[in-house]
Amino acid sequence: MSALHEKGVAGLAKALAAREVSAVETAQHFLARMKAHQDIAAFVAVDEDATLAQARAADAALAAGNAPALAGVPVAHKDIFVTTAFPTTAGSKILAGYQSPFDATVVRKLADAGMVSLGKLSCDEFAMGSANENVAVPAVGARQATPVRNPWDPARIPGGSSGGSAAAVAARLAPAATGTDTGGSIRQPASFCGVTGIKPTYGRASRYGMVAFASSLDQAGPMARSAEDCALLLSAMCGPDPDRDSTSLDRPAEDFTRDLNGSLEGLRIGVPKEFLGEGVAPGVRAAVDAALKEYEKLGAKRVEVSLPRTELSIPVYYICAAAEASSNLSRFDGVKFGHRAAQYKDLADMYAKTREEGFGDEVKRRIMIGTYVLSHGYYDAYYLQAQKVRRMIADDFQNAFKDCDLIAGPAAPTVAWKIGEHGDDPVADYLADIFTLPGSLAGLPGMSVPAGFDAGLPVGLQLIGNYFAEAKLLNAAHRFQQATDWHARVPQGY
Repeated sequence: MSALHEKGVAGLAKALAAREVSAVETAQHFLARMKAHQDIAAFVAVDEDATLAQARAADAALAAGNAPALAGVPVAHKDIFVTTAFPTTAGSKILAGYQSPFDATVVRKLADAGMVSLGKLSCDEFAMGSANENVAVPAVGARQATPVRNPWDPARIPGGSSGGSAAAVAARLAPAATGTDTGGSIRQPASFCGVTGIKPTYGRASRYGMVAFASSLDQAGPMARSAEDCALLLSAMCGPDPDRDSTSLDRPAEDFTRDLNGSLEGLRIGVPKEFLGEGVAPGVRAAVDAALKEYEKLGAKRVEVSLPRTELSIPVYYICAAAEASSNLSRFDGVKFGHRAAQYKDLADMYAKTREEGFGDEVKRRIMIGTYVLSHGYYDAYYLQAQKVRRMIADDFQNAFKDCDLIAGPAAPTVAWKIGEHGDDPVADYLADIFTLPGSLAGLPGMSVPAGFDAGLPVGLQLIGNYFAEAKLLNAAHRFQQATDWHARVPQGY
């Protein structure tokens, strides 16, 4: 039997169901790997006793013959989801010491499917970032906070904000991880780390228990090695949650594995001319072109489409998201939970000092931007106009889908850059999300699929579908992965 970390979600589920290995043995194997590779700085909270208790419960269900489909398969959660078994910080000092009295719906659903939690994964503070450099919480075994390292090159970023999730899957420290995608935070790190990640249609997965950044954009999704693994995870994660999440869609849970082996004959793949223009690295463009040629071999047809307002997605996103962040983060004031300043004169002073000490620079920047665009005299000029353009961006996609079934292009214009390379230039990070932001603003499902390398670093192919087209996306990704082995490549040393 091959090493357990060489198996993905589907392979481990089969081995566990056949009793070839126990859930406890599986959990112990991954816990040992996590200890051996702490230099990646992917995990920020681990509790072996809690993990092994869940594994023993999975073994009991397997022995009784009434185990759910993913019983005993390990998963790790982005530290943006609240959990009862592990502390939740959202990557911020202001939530230091917070232990939730309940599990996020996504966490609970995966636990109901039998999955065993390995711990919590590092993320940009409140999911604000494209590099995982905005981290205020030390990783397990570290004394101070550091960015997560990309397993393909430890000198480079893993992408953000779900960088811990992508790095953990790429380094085989976990077969799967949860992530959140507000403007590309599943797809971009999946691209940079050479793993598969999918953001479902907005509202497919409940946001209950997800620490909010931008409520009209935040969406949970899985990250794993393959499209098949993501389909299994997404099937468990999605479903209505009307009593807890008002943005949850009244749409029943689906089996997203149902079409995985469907033919791609006649599938129309739209390639926006704006996605392969100036600013895209030559190596990235070459990898995407090669992937599209592979799709043509599989029977798909490439058609040119246009998303003319792609460039406007950056200012629109950073107005809308910052405005919502300004509102959502007002609850962190030192009164009910998390950090509170040690010394203050009065209530107002406590608010000010607590937020000054607790929030990082990027979070403060976005709160200030959001407060500005929502203020009297600027609301109409900025926020209202941004919402109008957001609607136009969504209309651009609907016009494009008249001529194609899926849209394809690079997940990011470049491969992962070096840690600290963008220094004090936050706009450089913002520009890295140029191809993921439009789909997020429209609420569409999208995914990143490993599609090659540029100078030894992974390149991700982004696939975008129309609303509720997750099964179609996963089928297209799965057939591509059956014909290629990019998703099976492993960083040296792992």
